[in-house]
Amino acid sequence: MTLQETIEQIHPLSKEAMDRAKAHWDGIAKPLHSLGKLEDVLIQIAGITGKEEISIEKRALLTFCADNGVVEENVTQSGQEVTATVAENFLQEKATAAILCRGAHADLFPIDIGMARDTKVPRYKVAYGTKNMAKGPAMTREEAVRALETGIAVAEEKIAAGYQLMATGEMGIGNTTTSSAMAAVFLNQPVPELTGRGAGLSSEGLARKIAAIEKAIAINQPDPSDPIDVLAKVGGFDIAGMAGVFLAGAAHGVPVVMDGFISCVAALLAARIAPFAKDYMIASHVSKEPAAHLLLAELGKEAFLHCDMCLGEGTGAIMIFPILDQANAVYRGMATFDEAQIETYVPLT
Repeated sequence: MTLQETIEQIHPLSKEAMDRAKAHWDGIAKPLHSLGKLEDVLIQIAGITGKEEISIEKRALLTFCADNGVVEENVTQSGQEVTATVAENFLQEKATAAILCRGAHADLFPIDIGMARDTKVPRYKVAYGTKNMAKGPAMTREEAVRALETGIAVAEEKIAAGYQLMATGEMGIGNTTTSSAMAAVFLNQPVPELTGRGAGLSSEGLARKIAAIEKAIAINQPDPSDPIDVLAKVGGFDIAGMAGVFLAGAAHGVPVVMDGFISCVAALLAARIAPFAKDYMIASHVSKEPAAHLLLAELGKEAFLHCDMCLGEGTGAIMIFPILDQANAVYRGMATFDEAQIETYVPLT
């Protein structure tokens, strides 16, 4: 579907299905809401799918790989060649996300949405990287829409193949710079407060990164009321691709798990484009990046994990798949009060 068609298909969650799922939890022979967020997330998934029966066995991590022209400003510890190297490691199951996917029984799909060179990674390339946002717009508005629609198309391919749960990931040298820029614009916060060291910058490198972001915002004047304008002027193709997945999941009733900082920026982009889309998102962990808490708060999300992770790739999102499996095992398999011949618990006032 096109971006506009996708937006038009996004509606509120099914209250009826959520009520049925909550009633099922309340009928299980244990103290009411004693599994806390684990109960809440399955109720949310019921609302997303419209079914109180939860099926999340077939799941995928979609990792969008792209390069960013802003690396010209010497804002990263590594060069752009690392993007392609790590992206190909996904195919060989050598990257961290690939190893975690194997353990979590999830399929990994790396996607070349905008790397600076061609690799063996499946190609959905919008362009060979973005332009240097410190000198002008990172991409054209047309490229921004195309990148969003590429993410939508990739997600729809997986949904058509029967995937019931998707997670978002990314790989792209320089993408904490673009993410920090977008976060600063969307949250209307000072750049230094939202900008971290990424993959390990020195204090001098961090200062260059902050200066490049401030320059990009000053030159391009992204409009916070126009999310596609923000994406085009100071964003990245990987962020756009992930945002497209969030939008497609919402349009087709499939839950999508957010990863860390960069994925959360993509989630906020999707929510600014289509506000109901955020109800279809599941938070996984709180990234070590400075803006992580603010982004989750803006989205109204609470994460499961607090592990000080900042690896990216979708690693945090994959980490919660086993947690969701455990919750679903209780939801599906535990006896009800009637079956256990125990008096039903009732809420106390």
